[in-house]
Amino acid sequence: MNQNSEERIPSETNNSIEQIELRVANLDCDHDAAALRRAMEGTPGIEGIDIRPTSGTVIFRIDPQRVSADSLRRRLTEAGFPPRASRGLERPPPPWRNAKVVTSAVSGILLLAGWTLSLAGASLQISVALYVGAIGIGGYFFGREAARELVLEREVGIELLMSIAAVVAAVMGAPGEGAMLVFLYSISEAAESYTADRTRSAVRALMDLAPRTALVRRDGVELEVAVEEVHPGDVFLVRPGESVATDGVILSGRSAVNEAPVTGESIPVEKAPEHAVFAGTINGQGALEVRATKSFADNTLSRIIRMVEEAQEHKGRSHRFIERFGRWYSPAVLFAGVLTAVVPPVLLGAVWAEWITRATVFIVAAAPCALVISIPVTLVAALGTAARRGVLIKGGVYIEELARIRVVALDKTGTLTRGKPELTDILVTPGSPAAPGSENDLLAAAAGIERWSEHPLAQAIVHAAAQRSLEPRTTSDFQAHVGAGASARLDGELVHVGSPAYFERELDIDLTALRQRIEVLEGEGKTLVAVGQADRLWGLLALRDNLRPEAKRAVQGLRALGIAKVVMLSGDNERTARAIAAEAGIDEVYAPLKPEEKVAFVRKLASDNGHVVMVGDGVNDAPALAAASVGVAMGAAGTDVALETADVALMADNLEKLVYALDLARRNDRIVRQNLALSAFVIAGLVLGAVTGAFSLPVAVLGHEISEFAVIANGLRMLKA
Repeated sequence: MNQNSEERIPSETNNSIEQIELRVANLDCDHDAAALRRAMEGTPGIEGIDIRPTSGTVIFRIDPQRVSADSLRRRLTEAGFPPRASRGLERPPPPWRNAKVVTSAVSGILLLAGWTLSLAGASLQISVALYVGAIGIGGYFFGREAARELVLEREVGIELLMSIAAVVAAVMGAPGEGAMLVFLYSISEAAESYTADRTRSAVRALMDLAPRTALVRRDGVELEVAVEEVHPGDVFLVRPGESVATDGVILSGRSAVNEAPVTGESIPVEKAPEHAVFAGTINGQGALEVRATKSFADNTLSRIIRMVEEAQEHKGRSHRFIERFGRWYSPAVLFAGVLTAVVPPVLLGAVWAEWITRATVFIVAAAPCALVISIPVTLVAALGTAARRGVLIKGGVYIEELARIRVVALDKTGTLTRGKPELTDILVTPGSPAAPGSENDLLAAAAGIERWSEHPLAQAIVHAAAQRSLEPRTTSDFQAHVGAGASARLDGELVHVGSPAYFERELDIDLTALRQRIEVLEGEGKTLVAVGQADRLWGLLALRDNLRPEAKRAVQGLRALGIAKVVMLSGDNERTARAIAAEAGIDEVYAPLKPEEKVAFVRKLASDNGHVVMVGDGVNDAPALAAASVGVAMGAAGTDVALETADVALMADNLEKLVYALDLARRNDRIVRQNLALSAFVIAGLVLGAVTGAFSLPVAVLGHEISEFAVIANGLRMLKA
C-alpha cells in the first residue's frame, strides 16, 4: 500500500471534491496534529482535514481546481511534516538526531553544571545563568506549544502549567528547581515519539509482511515489478519461502501456506489450484502460480492495516471522557494555583513567598499527564496486538464493550460448525410421475435449483451431485426465500427446496407419514432439505454439518472467563440445533429462527442480561450482529462484507479467537483501571503534600514524571498480550 500515492474519492455532494491520503513525517501526537492543522487550515482549496497521529496519516478533502497535490506536499514540507515516499511507518530518529532529545540533554548538562559550580563555591550569578539557560533550552518545545495553545486555541494545557511553574520558580529565587522541572518534563516530552513508535510496532509488523516486489508473467515474459503495479488479472509467481504479493487464486502448484500473518493461525494450510491465497501469507515448499484478484491497495492485508489504523484513532468512551476531563481540569488547576498563591497572604497575612512556592508545587503536582496518557497508550497497544493475532477490533469503544460482555450468542452454521455440510441420506417419496424416480434423479433436481444459491446447504447439495457425476437439471426463474428455502422452474413446473417446516407451513403439505423418520435424522444432528412441488413432496435430503474441532474448547474457555450464558441462535430445526449444542456443551438453544427473530432474541438477551456479543458469518447474520453490543464475524479473511459489517472480525475460522479477544479486552480493562488508580493516587498524594508544604518542587516533579513513565510502561504490556 503506497501511502504516498493519491487515493482520490469523489464527494457525494460535490463531484469536484477529491480525497487525498498522505503519510507524513514528524506526526507523533495530538500536539503535532494541532500544529499541522493550524499550518494547513485556511489554504485555498482545502475543504477538510482528517489527521491521524497514531498512524502518521493526513487525509485531505480538496477542490483540485484550486489546489494541487504537489502544492499540498510543499505546504506540508514547509510546515515541518514532509510527505513520505515509503509505505512503511516512520521510526523516530536516533536520539542524537532528535531535536527534543538534544535540547533535553543540553538542559540536563546545564543543570548539572550549575549545581556542581554552586557546590564548588562559584559565583551565584554563574549558577543562575546556567539554570536559566537550562530552563530556556529545555523548555523551548513545550513552552512554544503552550503559547500556541493559549493564543491560537484558547486552551490551557499541561505544557502551560509546567511553563508557568518553571518561570515562577526561577522568579521566586529557585532557578535550580525550575531547571530540574524543565529537564525532567522535557525528557518525558522527548520520549513521546518513542512511546508512539512502540504502540505502532504491531502495525509495522503487518506492513513488513508484504513483499516489495512481485514476479509477474506478462506476454510470456517474467518481470519483477513493484507490488503496487500488480493489477487484478495479472499472473504472478510465488517461489518457496516467499510472501504472497496480493490476494489471488492459485492456477497451478501445491504448497502449505503459512496464513498466520493474516489469520493468526500457526498451522500452515494446504493450498491447491482454485484455492484462495492472501497478501502477506508465506509460501512453503512448493512453487505457486497465482492470478491476482485484487490490487495491492485493496487486498486483505492492506485493508487490515487501514482498519487497524482507523481503529486506533477511534477513541473509547473512557478515552473521550479523560479528554473532556482534561479540557476543564487543567484550567481549574491553574485557577486553584492562583488562589493558593493569593488567598492566604491577602486574607490571612501569610508570607507571599511561601504560598507562591506552594502554589507552584501544587500546579506541578496536580498536572494530569499520567491521567491523560494512561488510556490511549493502553488501547492503541491492545488494538495493534489483537490485529497481529488475527483479531481485528474496530475501535476503542468495542474493546471496552468486549470487557463487559455477559452473554455470548453463537450462530450454528459456519460458527459452531464448519459451515461445510455433507450429504448423508436421500429419501425418495414414490408416486407422482412428475417426481424423480431415484435418489440420483432427486439429487440432480435439487442441485439444479440450489446451484443458484450461495447458502452452505445449497453448495453441499451441488457438491454431492458433482461427486456422483450427476449433471444438475436445467432450471429458470430462481427465487430465494430468506430463512426458508428457494424455488425455480424445472421443465416449466415450479419446484421448491426448503426445510420440512417450510413445506408444511407455506405449501400446506402433510408430512405425518414421515414424522418418525424426520425426528430420527434430526436427532442425529442432521439438517433436512425437502424437495417437491406445491402439492406433493418428492423427497428429503439429509445433511450433516460437523462441529468445529475447537468449538467445545472454545465454549469451555468462555465459561472459564466467567461468561454468564452461552446460547445458540440457529435457523435450523430445533432437534438438529439441540444435537449440535449438546455436542458443543451449550445449554440454551433457540431454533428455528428467521433473521428478524434472531435480532429480537439478541435484544431480549441484552435486556435480560446486559452486554451481549453475537458471533456469526457477517453476511446472513448482519442484522443480529448490528443489534448486539458487539458483533463478531467469523473467518473474515478475504471477505469484504464480513470485514465491513462486524465490530470485531476474527480473521481465521477459529472460535477460540473469540476467547482470546474477550480475555484481551479484560486484560486491557484491568490495565486501564490500574493506570487510572495509580494516576489518581499519585496526583492526590502530591497535591496534599504541595498544599501542606511537605513536598518541595523537585519532589513534586519526580513524583509527576515517575508516575507518567509508570503508566506508559504498564500500558505497553498490552503489546505482549
